[in-house]
Amino acid sequence: LFQLHHLRRLNLSDNNFNRSEIPSAIGNLTRLSRLDLSWSGFTGQIPYEVLQLSNLHLDLHKVNVSSTIPQSLANLSALTYLSLVACELHGKFPTSLANLTQLTYLSLAGNEFSPDTLSWLAKLTKLTALNLDSTNSYGDVLYSLKNLTKLTYLDLSLNQFFERIPSWFGNLTGLSILELGGNEFWGSVPQSIFTLKNLVELDLYGNHLSGTYKLETFLNLKKLKVLQLSSNHFSLLTTTVINVTFPKFTLLTLASCNLSKFPDFLLSQDEVELLDLRDNKIHGFIPKWIWGLSAQTLHVLDLSENFLRGFDQPIVVPQWINLRLLDLRSNMLQGPLPIPPASIYQYFGYVTVLDLSNNSFSGMLPPCLGNLSTSLSVLKLQNNNFSGPIPRACEKGNTLRMIDLSQNQLNGRIPRSLVNCNLLELLNLLCQKPNNLGNNQIEDMFPSWLGRLQELKILILRHNGFHGAIGEPKSNEFPKLQILDLSFNKLTGCLPSRHFQIWKAMKVVDLGKLRYFEVDVSFGGRETYWPIDFSYSMTMTKAGVELKYEKIQDFLVAIDLSSNKFDGCIPKDIQILQALQFLNLSNNFLSGPIPPSLGNLSNLQTLDLSQNKLSGEIPQELVQLTFLEFFNVSHNQLIGPIPQGKQFGTFGNSSFEGNLGLCGNPLSKKCYPEGLSPQPSSLSKKDDGEDSWLQFGWKAIMLGYGSGLVNGLILGYLFNPMKHKLFVKYFGRKIQSRRRGRMN
Repeated sequence: LFQLHHLRRLNLSDNNFNRSEIPSAIGNLTRLSRLDLSWSGFTGQIPYEVLQLSNLHLDLHKVNVSSTIPQSLANLSALTYLSLVACELHGKFPTSLANLTQLTYLSLAGNEFSPDTLSWLAKLTKLTALNLDSTNSYGDVLYSLKNLTKLTYLDLSLNQFFERIPSWFGNLTGLSILELGGNEFWGSVPQSIFTLKNLVELDLYGNHLSGTYKLETFLNLKKLKVLQLSSNHFSLLTTTVINVTFPKFTLLTLASCNLSKFPDFLLSQDEVELLDLRDNKIHGFIPKWIWGLSAQTLHVLDLSENFLRGFDQPIVVPQWINLRLLDLRSNMLQGPLPIPPASIYQYFGYVTVLDLSNNSFSGMLPPCLGNLSTSLSVLKLQNNNFSGPIPRACEKGNTLRMIDLSQNQLNGRIPRSLVNCNLLELLNLLCQKPNNLGNNQIEDMFPSWLGRLQELKILILRHNGFHGAIGEPKSNEFPKLQILDLSFNKLTGCLPSRHFQIWKAMKVVDLGKLRYFEVDVSFGGRETYWPIDFSYSMTMTKAGVELKYEKIQDFLVAIDLSSNKFDGCIPKDIQILQALQFLNLSNNFLSGPIPPSLGNLSNLQTLDLSQNKLSGEIPQELVQLTFLEFFNVSHNQLIGPIPQGKQFGTFGNSSFEGNLGLCGNPLSKKCYPEGLSPQPSSLSKKDDGEDSWLQFGWKAIMLGYGSGLVNGLILGYLFNPMKHKLFVKYFGRKIQSRRRGRMN
C-alpha cells in the first residue's frame, strides 16, 4: 500500500485495526493530500513522518493518541482540514499552531486541554468551522473567536463558560450552526442572536439563561431545523399567529421552558424527528392532532412531567410509523389505556420505549401490549392503578430488555410467556402497597422457570403473595442475576443454598469503570443520529429505609429475602457470593448460629439478620467487614460479647437490642467485672505459638462472679477507623441528541 507513491487520497476510516499504531510508512506517500483514519481503531502517537506531509487534509477522529499535542503538527502549514476529535489529547497547545493559517476546518472536541493555551485560534481567520465541544474551555478562549467572521459552524457545547453570551456573536453573520449547550451561560439571550438569519441549528440547552421570550422570536429564524432551548431558567410565551410561515423543524427541545400549553405552530410541523416538551406546565388534555404530528418522521415524543389529565375524545389512532420512544410519565393521566382497533397490529409504529409511569391509569392492561414486544426494549408502567392479570407480554422473537409493572394492583400469576423474553435484564413486579391484601397481589409459586432467562440481572418481586419453597435449581439458572428482591412474600423452607452455588454474577467482583444498567435505544433519523441510553431504575430497602435508585451501578449486588417464612440455618456457603454488597434476611424464622463465613464477604456494606431466632455468639470474623455501614442482629437469641473494633465501633444499641444474652459496647450490660479490662489484641490465636498458655485465642470465657454471670472476656484490638460511607446519588434521566459524523 505504501509503495503507491502517486496516491493522493487514503481513507481507512470506520475499520478496526485493533489498536495498532498508525503506520509511519504513510510518510512515503509524499503526494498525499487527504488522510482519513477516523473511527479506525488506530492508537498511539502521530508518527513524525506523517506530520511532514505539508499539504495534508487530516482526520484522526477517535484515534487514541493519548499524548500532548506534538509540536511538529505546526509543520503542516498548508493544512486546511484538521479533525482531532476524542483523541485523548491533553496538556497545553503549542503556540506554533498559529502557523496553520490555511485551516478552514478545525475540530478539537472531546479532549482535555489547558484552555488558556488556545488564544492562537484568533489568528486562524480563514476558519469556517470550529468545534471545541467538551474541551474544558472557559474564559478568554471565547474572546479569541471574535474576529473569526467567516465561521459558518461553531460548537462550544459542554464546556465551562460562566458568563453572558457575548453580543458580538451577531457579527458572525454567516453562522448556520451555533451550539452553546451544556455550559453555564447566564443572563438574557442577546438580541443579536435573532439577527443570524442563516441559522439552521441553534442549541442553548442546559445553561442558566433567564428572561421571558416570545416563542415567535425564535420562529422568525426561518431556516431553523434544529432548536434546543431546554433546561434553562427562562419562560416561553406562545400566541396564536395566523398566516405566518414557520420553520420546518427536525429536532425541537423545549423542556423546562415554563410552557403552559401546546404551541400552536406544531400543527404545521410534518418533518419533526424528536419533540421534547418535558417538564413544563402544560395542563388539560392531550389534543387529537398530536397523534398525527409528523406521522412519517417522528421518532421521539416526550410529554413527561406536565399536568396532563387525559386524552381528547374520541381517541384518534396514532399515525406514526417510525415512533421509537413515547414518554408520558409523571403526569396526571387517568382512566384506561386507549386501545386501538383489533385490525391495527402495530400500535404506535415500532416503539422501542413506552414509559407511562407515575400517572393514574387504571383498568386492565390491554392484550395489545403483546403486539409491541417485537419492537419494544423498555416497557415501564410503574406507579399507576392498573389491575387484573398480567397479559401475555412476550412473543417469540421479542426484544424486551426491561419490564417494570411495579406499584400497581395486579393479581393472578406471572404469565409463562415471559420465558420467551430471552433478552430480558430487569423484571420488576413490586406490588403497590405493603399492606395490600387478596386481589391486589400476584399469587403464585416462586417462578423458578425465570432462571432460564440467561440475561436477567435484576428480579424484584417484593410485596406480593409468592408462596411455597424455592426448591432445587436446575443447572445454570440465573447466571447473570445480581439483584434479587423477594421480600414481603410468603416463601417457606430453607434458604436457597444450592442457588447460591450457581449464581455466577454474584461471585465475581468487578469494580472497573463506572457504568450503569441501561439499554441502548439509539436510532438514526433522515439527517441525524441520536445516541440514547435509557437507564434502569428501582427502589430497594437499605438500612431499613426505602431508597430510589434513578440509576443502578452495574457492579451493585444485593439479596433481600426479608419478611418471608424461611426457616433453618443460614448456609455457610453463602460466602461464595463474594461480590455481595447488601444482604437482608430479617424477619424470618431462621435459627442456629450466625456462620463465621459471613466474614469472608469482604464487599458487604449492609447486613440485616434481625427479627429471627438466631442463637450463639456474634462471630468475631465479622469485624473483618471493613466496608460494613449497616449491621442489625436485633431481636434474636444471641449471647456473649459483641465484637469490638473497626466498623463495630459505629453501630448503636438498636443493632443489638432484643438479645438478652448479649453484652459489651454499645449496650450498657458489661461482659466483665468492674475494674477487669479485656485482654490485649496480641493474644489472638493468629499470634499465639503452639506452646502458648492462651490457646483459646478469640474464644469467650464464661466467668462466675458472685451471684451473677459475666458473659465473656473480649479479646482483640480496639481502634476506630474512619467509617466507610456509601453515597447513593440521585440521577435524572436526560435525553440529549448529538450528531455523529463529520462536517466536510
